[in-house]
Amino acid sequence: MFELLTQPWPWYVAGPVIGLFVPLLLFLGNKQFGISSSLRHTCAACVPGNIPFFKYDWKSEGMWNLVLVLGVFIGGFLGGYVFQNPEPIALSASTIADLQYLGVTDFSGFVPSDIFSWGNLLTAQGLIVMVLGGFLVGFGARYAGGCTSGHAISGISNLQLASVTAAVSFFIGGLIVTHLLYPLIF
Repeated sequence: MFELLTQPWPWYVAGPVIGLFVPLLLFLGNKQFGISSSLRHTCAACVPGNIPFFKYDWKSEGMWNLVLVLGVFIGGFLGGYVFQNPEPIALSASTIADLQYLGVTDFSGFVPSDIFSWGNLLTAQGLIVMVLGGFLVGFGARYAGGCTSGHAISGISNLQLASVTAAVSFFIGGLIVTHLLYPLIF
């Protein structure tokens, strides 16, 4: 069992497991899978004041979502520390060459430390990628009415045209950043 948890799961196992959460959430509580709405619930729970956007019954609407986020953090900790795979991530030679072209040379972790590290946070590159990029992802998720997981997993499975449009836009944005903007930043 421990070996199973320390190895990456193939897409044909992990994908259906994630996908099965959509009907499970709908069946058990008429809820839609997604993460970005948890920020609103967190602000409603923690921000004192008289802001109309945060004045709602967050406990009945969002408690399950906050528990899901807590589970994501616990799962991330378990996956990153308790069940950590000591083997390097398997990347194709062409992916390694493409990343090296962009200045990424460390392939030892889940994310490249050349980009995502505390030491890189206060550099121009770190501010653009982590701070500005994080802000734009949050803004985009709010503007689109959901994040990639909400639209691509839950919305598309419910045949919502807005989610198809949002997911296609996410991928187009990713391609533009990867192939046009990223080479300019690095």
